[in-house]
Amino acid sequence: MGRRKRMKCTRESTSQPSSGPSRARRKLKPLRVGFLPENDCAPVVVAHEFGWFEHYGLKVELHSEASWKHLHDKFHLGLLDAAHAPASLPFLMNVGLTPEKHACVAGLILSLEGNAITVSRNLSRLGVVDAATMGEHVFKERGRRTYTFGVACPLSPQYFLLCQWLKAANLPHSAVRIETAPSEQLFPLLKLGYLDGYCAGEPWGSVAAQAGVGQCVATSAQLAPLHPEKVLMVRKDFAERHAEEHELLLAALIHACYRCDQPDDRPAICDRLAQARYVNAPADCLAPGLLSTVANEAGQGHGLHASNVFYRTRANEPSAAKAAWVTGHLYDFLRWAPRPAGLNGVFRPDIYRRARRLVSSELADGPRAPRVQPKPAARSSGPLLACGA
Repeated sequence: MGRRKRMKCTRESTSQPSSGPSRARRKLKPLRVGFLPENDCAPVVVAHEFGWFEHYGLKVELHSEASWKHLHDKFHLGLLDAAHAPASLPFLMNVGLTPEKHACVAGLILSLEGNAITVSRNLSRLGVVDAATMGEHVFKERGRRTYTFGVACPLSPQYFLLCQWLKAANLPHSAVRIETAPSEQLFPLLKLGYLDGYCAGEPWGSVAAQAGVGQCVATSAQLAPLHPEKVLMVRKDFAERHAEEHELLLAALIHACYRCDQPDDRPAICDRLAQARYVNAPADCLAPGLLSTVANEAGQGHGLHASNVFYRTRANEPSAAKAAWVTGHLYDFLRWAPRPAGLNGVFRPDIYRRARRLVSSELADGPRAPRVQPKPAARSSGPLLACGA
């Protein structure tokens, strides 16, 4: 899949919400929101395409970004006000584990789950169908080669899941290395033989499977059910100086998350995401993550439970349990002593609750889903693998 030009998105004429909140529309400069080209950018796209930002009195520009590094750089330069970002990125920026240190907060979880681990067709033909068979294959090789896996962002949920899977395979450190590359480049790198596998958000696992160059061997739902995947990240000073706009932005996205979890809406959402200015992938490749399952060669499917969870199970609340899942994994790899103060107060349930009260009555008065939290990160004996550049 060729490299595409990143662009600023303007909303097309689409069906509009029936009525907006009763608040004055102020003349504000547009909020600039960045997103990554994966299925889980759906709430941002839906809020833009179907008028939920306007419904809450906001003008928003969407900016498609190739990678987490582009998001990071534009945050540093003040070119983005908010971003659809890996759940760990605001923690990493807060403690200075990114090139530029900035105080960031997340008042909204945009999605849970949604990742798949894909191995090359060559490994699949050699019998690799899960972690156990991967371990058996590497044992038979007896150190004759090093296997290279890819992720889109170091120390991200995708990285945590990949390391968990590799650890379950009992692979020695010397047998595997992990490299980073933008999500949309993982498929061509696998096809060209530079990678033996990768962990990525959909549709990039399905792209490889449907092209016949890869096979799904594990999913988020199997490895870490209901783990936080993407958040809406803003700089702390933006959340403080523009609190009203920030909370309205969250309210619009909560509404969009609700729409994204309605089965009847997902086919139309899938078609919109396929556009070049958003995910830029065939709708048939987006569909497994949004509409069905990722199937393996034998015709069996690893159930993704519609892959991404956008609203169900009270997904959007940035709770202490969700923060602990992220920080627990970071601690496993980095072994801080003492715990950095920058890990505190990154997920902000107080901001979420204020935004939730702004959500239009047809959603706010609806049935409340049961609270379900991700399982705490399992303690490991130390860092598993170092991430490449």
